[in-house]
Amino acid sequence: MAMTTPPPAGSLPAGSGTAPDLAIGSTAGGPAGTGAAQAGLRVAPARPRGLLRRGFEVFAENKPALAGLGVVAFMILFCFAGPLVYQTDQVHTNLSDVLCTPSARHLLGCDNVGYDVLGRLMIGGQTSLEVGVAAAFVSVLFGTLYGAVSGFLGGIADAFMMRIVDAGLSLPPIVVTIILSVIFHPSPLVMVLIIAVFYWLSVSRLIRGETLALRSREYVQSVQVLGGGKRRAIVRHILPNAIGTIIVQATFAVADSILLLSALGFLGLGVQPPATDWGSMLSGGLNYLQSSQSYWWLIYPPGVAIILVCISFNFIGDALRDAFETRLQRR
Repeated sequence: MAMTTPPPAGSLPAGSGTAPDLAIGSTAGGPAGTGAAQAGLRVAPARPRGLLRRGFEVFAENKPALAGLGVVAFMILFCFAGPLVYQTDQVHTNLSDVLCTPSARHLLGCDNVGYDVLGRLMIGGQTSLEVGVAAAFVSVLFGTLYGAVSGFLGGIADAFMMRIVDAGLSLPPIVVTIILSVIFHPSPLVMVLIIAVFYWLSVSRLIRGETLALRSREYVQSVQVLGGGKRRAIVRHILPNAIGTIIVQATFAVADSILLLSALGFLGLGVQPPATDWGSMLSGGLNYLQSSQSYWWLIYPPGVAIILVCISFNFIGDALRDAFETRLQRR
């Protein structure tokens, strides 16, 4: 029987299928990686995606959140850059333009004292957004620190601190904020403090629950074993690992703060003229709701602005909650 001898090394043509010439895919699930696995070759594992990239992909898949992000960006430009382009006098009244209809001179008409409604919508949006963001920042910051300290200390200190929170939550917030608005002069800074004085209570309960779950982790307990203080454990380990919950709660807090400010303004307890907010504009327009003539430009613009901004922040908060949820990222 004739025997065939293998050709000498190096005589095989390139690409004949030998091990040095096999192209291994970057992922084990690809076609090249499957062939290499069947041939018994060692395939390098796929490089996992980073947490930030996975979170961004989850957020980008949420179409309502992307639309909400676009609405918020548009409102910020409209309220803060709009007055630089569309300049109006929002300090001095103009009785000759009282309740004028929309025209080329006044795109959304004028209100009952002659203020241009479009320009006033921009100025009112500045107040609503500034107060909403500032109140959310103050309430989330204080509520996060309070809840983290309470949950980490535990025991009698935790019970005492949480009883304070329970007592505050037992009070009707809208009634107390109305009383505070009557007592104090409702400037934008005062409105920030009035809204934040109650909103931090719910934030602290949420962060306390996160802290109770995190303080039993090994890396937190090892800090205490190695002599680290409680402040270091809270600042360096507890809060960074709860950052997802904090950011999501902050987006919801902005929407709730804008709604509460609009409610106070609707009741006439918001910022005082010539300053304004969307709730105050809506309240002024409702005085002409029963009129024989339709003054739609006094009601619909501020109402639509409140609805769009609050819904947009809620959509963004829902998407951020999904993005920070690691179980939804592993797909």
